[in-house]
Amino acid sequence: MKASPQDELVFLPLGGSNEIGMNFNLYGFGPPHARKWIVVDLGVTFGDQTTPGVEIILPDPTYIEEYAKDIIGIVLTHAHEDHIGAVAWLWPRLKAPLYATPFTAFLLREKLREKGLLGDAPITEVPLSGTIKLGPFELTLITLTHSIPEPNGVAIRTPLGTILHTGDWKIDPDPLTGAVTDVAAIRALGDEGVLAMVCDSTNVFVDGEAGSEAEVRETLNALIGSLKGRVATACFASNVARMDTIIRAAEAAGRRVCLVGRSMIRMSQAARSVGLLADIAPFVPDNEARHFPADKILYLCTGSQGEPRAALSRIAEGNHPHVSLGSGDACVFSSRIIPGNEIPIRNLQNKLADRGVRLYTERDHPGIHVSGHPCRDELKRMYQWARPHISVPTHGERRHLLEHAALAKDLQIPHAIAPRNGEMVRLAPGAPGIIDEVPSGRLYVDAGVVTAENGDALRERRHASFNGVLTISVALDGRNRIVSGPQLKAVGMPGDGDYPLDEALIDLANEARESLQRLSGDDRDDDHLVESALTRATKKAAFRIWKRRPVVEAIVLRL
Repeated sequence: MKASPQDELVFLPLGGSNEIGMNFNLYGFGPPHARKWIVVDLGVTFGDQTTPGVEIILPDPTYIEEYAKDIIGIVLTHAHEDHIGAVAWLWPRLKAPLYATPFTAFLLREKLREKGLLGDAPITEVPLSGTIKLGPFELTLITLTHSIPEPNGVAIRTPLGTILHTGDWKIDPDPLTGAVTDVAAIRALGDEGVLAMVCDSTNVFVDGEAGSEAEVRETLNALIGSLKGRVATACFASNVARMDTIIRAAEAAGRRVCLVGRSMIRMSQAARSVGLLADIAPFVPDNEARHFPADKILYLCTGSQGEPRAALSRIAEGNHPHVSLGSGDACVFSSRIIPGNEIPIRNLQNKLADRGVRLYTERDHPGIHVSGHPCRDELKRMYQWARPHISVPTHGERRHLLEHAALAKDLQIPHAIAPRNGEMVRLAPGAPGIIDEVPSGRLYVDAGVVTAENGDALRERRHASFNGVLTISVALDGRNRIVSGPQLKAVGMPGDGDYPLDEALIDLANEARESLQRLSGDDRDDDHLVESALTRATKKAAFRIWKRRPVVEAIVLRL
């Protein structure tokens, strides 16, 4: 296929640029009015203290949804949640064929099955190093190393040039599961000519190299072998190499292994479906593990990031039905702290410590974790192999992308462009640059319902979480006289010895009563006017007392 004079090749991130997580990358080819699109990854990020009640956050697909008929494929580089977690939520809005390698496809089917979409969404399993032909795009998978099985870069060939989309990667000479980075394929791609490299920026500020899983295995073998009592370990469930290391370290220490947490069980099933986690003893169910001697069991748990509903948090709270830890036991955190999770992780670890559990983390025991993303020396090697004409940093916050672009320029890459989500980059023909800005944003999964980022429910909940809630009620008779109230109930409002909360609520009630008495008899016939008067008076008095603007709910009863 040859390019016509009207054809353009563009890159459009709708998630994952200016943030770590929620990857949603699009490539378009053709004239601006008739582009064909492919999607590379469709992931989630997670809520925090600023999004109370929201655990999952999705990229907003509204822009590309308008062109859904022109999406010819969704290609998934690997199975981390920030790369595949949004597929089951958003596929009904895009309805494009899905392409993934076997391990990723296994987990993807489980997600689609949970949503009742397994029979609707077509999945094509692509072998490692396989090639996919999608309209004007020819995609070849390139084996890389990362912290999950089957991580892939993607060589995207088009009539206007070839793109190397790295996905998440590092250079690990001994990854323990899977093959090493296919350096020959990347070098061959560089010899062929790489127009642009869209590349992971996570560790651009970290000198040196990320380190090897083989080094972690040596450290964990020694540590777990030295521990007494019950041992719990926390790692990312998706890091099958780390799971394998912990399991074999436990067996070498004479311990059986109990998987605790749904994600850990699901990942072990996916791993075994592609031949990993072989030659190990059967896992012990958690309802049986508690009967083992303390020095004969190891719990491999979810919840390394302090997630409130994960297994380790329940153990720390003392409300897990089968697993308990206490004095003389140990918990090993073989994971890093994802930025934003510092507070929940600290709280989790403090609760475990309060139970007498000895903690081992990467801060005080270096070598029990290594990152899955490239540090500066690894980035330099990738640029030496691929030799792209254009560098497009992605998978990073703003500071990461700009530092990555600066590094690329230092490495004599002719062009470096660091787009934000929604900024469309023309890669070819002509000089590369940002040519358009399209709508982008976030969707929140709130109690299983997908809602707008600035929806009323979350806005009110966030307001209430910072300012508190006041409920004021009054009963009026048939002649609009006050029969009972106003009465107030408070949630999240403070009081002290000098000004108790009960006294403050009495003052609020008096001011609300006065405002109601100022209404004419006709106005009191209108519930809306009565509620408005009560609300205004209560908010005004609350601000005077607490310098806060609580959510106020007014209730009018007619007797």
